[in-house]
Amino acid sequence: MTTSVSKKMRLFGLQHLDRIPQIRQLSEEQIFATRVVASVLPFRVNNYVLDELIDWSNIPRDPIFQLTFMQKDMLEPKHFSRMADLIKAKAPKHEINQAANEIRLELNPHPAGQLSANVPEMNNQSVPGVQHKYRETCLVFPSSGQTCFSYCTFCFRWPQFVGLQDFKFTTDEANQFLNYIEQKKEITDILVTGGDPLIMSASRLSAYLEPLLRPEFDHVRSIRLGTKVLGYWPYRFITDRDADELLRLFQKLADSGKHLAFMAHFNHPRELETDAVQQAVSRLRNTGLQIRTQSPILKHINDDPEVWSSMWQKQVEMGMIPYYMFVERDTGPRQYFEIPLVRTWRLYQRAIQKVSGLARTVRGPSMSCLPGKVCVEGIAEINSQKLFVLSMLQGRNPDWVKRPFFAAYDESAVWLDDLRPAFGEKEFFFEAELQKLLRKDAGQSTPKAPALENRRLSS
Repeated sequence: MTTSVSKKMRLFGLQHLDRIPQIRQLSEEQIFATRVVASVLPFRVNNYVLDELIDWSNIPRDPIFQLTFMQKDMLEPKHFSRMADLIKAKAPKHEINQAANEIRLELNPHPAGQLSANVPEMNNQSVPGVQHKYRETCLVFPSSGQTCFSYCTFCFRWPQFVGLQDFKFTTDEANQFLNYIEQKKEITDILVTGGDPLIMSASRLSAYLEPLLRPEFDHVRSIRLGTKVLGYWPYRFITDRDADELLRLFQKLADSGKHLAFMAHFNHPRELETDAVQQAVSRLRNTGLQIRTQSPILKHINDDPEVWSSMWQKQVEMGMIPYYMFVERDTGPRQYFEIPLVRTWRLYQRAIQKVSGLARTVRGPSMSCLPGKVCVEGIAEINSQKLFVLSMLQGRNPDWVKRPFFAAYDESAVWLDDLRPAFGEKEFFFEAELQKLLRKDAGQSTPKAPALENRRLSS
């Protein structure tokens, strides 16, 4: 393997679109569409993605181009036309921002009860920058980690990046999250997420992680870092100024006896091919941490079983553990990326058949929805009735986990709220209890919303 040349990161946002060296390879129509969509959804790309990942001879079909550059159909036609007309008319910035915010609020900015059901309280006050949906696992959103090396066009956390202050998760200066974790002894796993926590300096990240080594946090057995850094800026661990300091921090955490897990987002095997990412993975593994990989399945990017099987196989060869295949979440530009659950499961089945048992650690296809992580286990036929077989990999009530349940077969369904219970049942087994849990969390005496987020077929 050759040694990576030191590279300084250059970031390009909407205001820097004309400065992207390769932008001249796009048509005027494509550039304008990018401007329109990026006025609503977040856009950022860096020079590593531009220079080493995107195949500029295959635009616009290139999967990494689709992953990072806005496409016209990522907005509904009515929303695109509204923004395009304002931009063509050179409307004042405040009018464009107002229209953008109104469109954003129509894009389900925080699905699965993230604002209403996942934010815990302590002393009758919400704990800033924390989500606690599952008993053992607590999510922490560091205030300095609420941006990324590049923005994924599909990202379900897009509200963190577009200025919707009421929809942001971020810790406060007092770091109340530590007091909360200390009190909740059932918490065994901390997931530090964002944004991307690896955007922080080593010293700033250390300020979040090293306190967890104190005796009062002995109940915390695993620390996870949710990050896209290996896909978007592997030089973070090779030639960045504090790369060695960062690796020493990871080694200290791994040597402490706690499990340190790197939850790496790879959406396409292209991201595994550069010398830089291979060196970065090797250096990370030498610290004692473990790298697990995950991605949603996405139309235009990786909706091909060969893409997944080759990606999983390469990850195993590099010493990583394939972990999750997600279903694209019901937020933002989901209509551009979504795939019917029938096809999603068939893609998963065809991909998993092509790899050995070492890569069959992948769980999915999984929907991170209101009751929990619902997995499509397969399609079955019972009494001549075709059905989806479902189960939960995680649940708001742990007793729901791995209890099989069934939904009527529906070739157009793309999310749990599109499905009806099978066998003429009125609701899925967990829905009545879910209502009670949500009322308890909200302090309500009567339900204000259906148990599932928006069952489109309920009428």
